[in-house]
Amino acid sequence: MHVFQFESTVMGWISIALLLVKLWALVDAVLRPAAAFPAADKLTKAAWLWILGLAFVVDLVLASMFLMLAGTIAAFVYLLDVRPAVASLTRRR
Repeated sequence: MHVFQFESTVMGWISIALLLVKLWALVDAVLRPAAAFPAADKLTKAAWLWILGLAFVVDLVLASMFLMLAGTIAAFVYLLDVRPAVASLTRRR
């Protein structure tokens, strides 16, 4: 019985961590200027806000593992590809 309790606890912490990753991506997208997204040859800011917002809400509301996985992938794509490209255009010198 203790093994399942441990597994449940670990999965709970992983779920919370992934929810925070989605929130971080969403907040970062909100704070970036809209003109930088097309300049970096990425989707528009509005598109990323919809994608990341839906990923965050789906993670909070639904228990669909497939949709949660898709949202997690979208958040990591934003953080690892879009964010650095947009940030390089908006850095202050």
